[in-house]
Amino acid sequence: MNRWGILAILFTVRAVMGFQFQSIASVSTFLVDDLGIEFAEIGILVGLYLLPGIVLAYPSGALAKRFGDRRIVWVGLALMALGGVIVGLGQGYATVMIGRILCGSGAVLLNVLLAKMLIDWFAGREVIVAMAILVNSWPFGIALGLISQGWIAENWSWPIVQYVAAGLAMAGLLLMVTLYRVPPKAGADSPGAGKPTRLSPIEISLVSLAGLIWCLFNVALIVVISFAPNLLQANGIALGEAAILVSVGTWIGIVTIPIGGYLAQRFQAPNLVMVVCLLAAVLAIVWISGSLWPLAPFILFGIFAWAPAGPIMALPAEVLRPDNRGPGMGVFFSWYYIGMGLLPAAAGWSYDISGDTAVPLYFAAGAMIICIPLLGAFRLLKARSQSSEYRQAT
Repeated sequence: MNRWGILAILFTVRAVMGFQFQSIASVSTFLVDDLGIEFAEIGILVGLYLLPGIVLAYPSGALAKRFGDRRIVWVGLALMALGGVIVGLGQGYATVMIGRILCGSGAVLLNVLLAKMLIDWFAGREVIVAMAILVNSWPFGIALGLISQGWIAENWSWPIVQYVAAGLAMAGLLLMVTLYRVPPKAGADSPGAGKPTRLSPIEISLVSLAGLIWCLFNVALIVVISFAPNLLQANGIALGEAAILVSVGTWIGIVTIPIGGYLAQRFQAPNLVMVVCLLAAVLAIVWISGSLWPLAPFILFGIFAWAPAGPIMALPAEVLRPDNRGPGMGVFFSWYYIGMGLLPAAAGWSYDISGDTAVPLYFAAGAMIICIPLLGAFRLLKARSQSSEYRQAT
């Protein structure tokens, strides 16, 4: 099987994460009625899918280095399936929480290692465009959930939605066991393969800078999606229309993520694509915050805000030695999970203390802006480290 076939497998498996993540929000009204809970508790269940990443992201990469990528991915998919069944069987909020934590824990293992596996297959080749396609699996899975899960819950029940997500995780496990193959480079996925190495200080520094960029980029996107409807309502736009406007920017983004990766790869210009798109996204966010007719800025947001995803996700591939890709991606995603756990709440706090519905969007624009000097620091540090290695070699 060639690398594009492998990418199709990784995309399919990672899309299950997005589908399962959405499986609580899509049935929230049913959960509120059946479990006697509030929507605040629904929010907790949604967040529990990401929360385990704060403590599991780095260990997952280290475990993969010890036991092999595939074995840890198998464990992750099994946890997602088990957690989904427990959520579906849950007769009380505590049981549903336990199941959701198991689902999220398994998803962390997948998120870290599927990216690492892709780098193993595409390093030195079309890694940027491949990463952009893989990144798109998450919104693709969420989109599948949005169009199907509510219908399933209405016609059967909300537990069936959870069982479907669990069944897809088991299907993903079967797919990985039967079809996924180790990259042709010998030992790339063998437990304990290669000469024992540790992440060097320069690797940790560079992959942390990349992780911070990925963290702030995603925080900006989620803050806009979460808080823009509130802003639009305050400007006199009906809730349904506000939701449609926000979805326009999201659906366009599903198309522009791979386009951004292709352009960066085709013209060997990842820096240009990232900087131009980030600046254009900031302008779109500021425009949204002050526009009474926000369709045009949401279209601009959809075109530019999502396009840097592939080049950003590919940054670790530039600096991690093959033996350290697992732990390195663990460090990378640790920053993502920490930021996603804390910063959206900070955006909400900025609204609480200001009383201005536009402030969270300014928060998102600021997060996007900070990505640019962080990218500059990444490039400068990488250049200095390469210069130092060259001097030592000569």
